[in-house]
Amino acid sequence: MNTRVEQFWKDFCDANQMEGVEYKEAFQFGVSADWLASLVVEGKKTATTSGYVFYELEKEALPQAGEYCIVLDGQDNPVAVIQTESVEVVPMNEVSEEFALAEGEGDYQYWWEAHEKFFTELLAEYDRPFSPDMLVVCERFVKVYPK
Repeated sequence: MNTRVEQFWKDFCDANQMEGVEYKEAFQFGVSADWLASLVVEGKKTATTSGYVFYELEKEALPQAGEYCIVLDGQDNPVAVIQTESVEVVPMNEVSEEFALAEGEGDYQYWWEAHEKFFTELLAEYDRPFSPDMLVVCERFVKVYPK
């Protein structure tokens, strides 16, 4: 693993007097990693949406409240530690405008179009069609580091 990520996590743990706590993963958000990471750092992005089917296909566990993750920029540099506050699985066409706005990327129409495009392209890699009522994982988080 990236030594910068490990040092960033150690710095977070030291700053918060935490021992024996692990982070779930270090990752980039979406296709505009630098922009989305900056929204997290600024506190404008406090939610994210992912496709439920991808957790099934990749045999990954859903995010859980309380988990920590490290957000990376486009060059895999760690920029923030986030902690999951809540996770809900809902049909995409039932995601509220309030939740979409918490993603910090624009209005509801922008959120819908960006996610439809992203999911359509990703689903095509699995020979699956996009559907407006596909299940999505709506995750709320808080940036806990740096303060």
